[in-house]
Amino acid sequence: MSNITITETAQTHFANLLSQQAEGTNIRIFVVNPGTQNAECGVSYCPPEAVESNDTELPFNGFSAMIDELSLPFLDEAVIDFVTDKMGSQLTLKAPNAKMRKVSDDAPLIERVEYLIQTQINPDLAGHGGHINLVEITEDGVAIIAFGGGCNGCSMVDVTLKDGIEKQLLNMFEGELTGVRDATEHNRGDHSYM
Repeated sequence: MSNITITETAQTHFANLLSQQAEGTNIRIFVVNPGTQNAECGVSYCPPEAVESNDTELPFNGFSAMIDELSLPFLDEAVIDFVTDKMGSQLTLKAPNAKMRKVSDDAPLIERVEYLIQTQINPDLAGHGGHINLVEITEDGVAIIAFGGGCNGCSMVDVTLKDGIEKQLLNMFEGELTGVRDATEHNRGDHSYM
């Protein structure tokens, strides 16, 4: 069973929307291109005739969320919220596993490090148009990474590496990783963030 959270405010929002639809209409939560860097999550109406036999039904207060078999593992730990601020109201859907399936705690170190990079580090770097790739983990436990996008050639790359990425990776994999090293040939250009 997938672990999907729909907050109380989001449940109320969906119940209000669904009250204006044909009886028996629920919501569908899905991932387009799951397990890829192009993964996109979405929510849509799901009339009774659109329910598939292999869908998973998650009952909520006044409605159900239907999830197709392919999307289900990629929506594990997803959180749907309805937030209101000065700018208005909006529905948010955070699905940390949409681009990459969650790996088990006993998976090889390289898979666990790659998972953390794709789900926690790269989403932060994406705000500056950047990302990192894991090149390898050496026999002595050093993660070799390469910066790309806006991080390549950025004047802040050393700070990002030492104070951000290295700290995060060494804390998460204490006793397994001994360091993090940048293998990028930094070329400053129009693509560089700073």
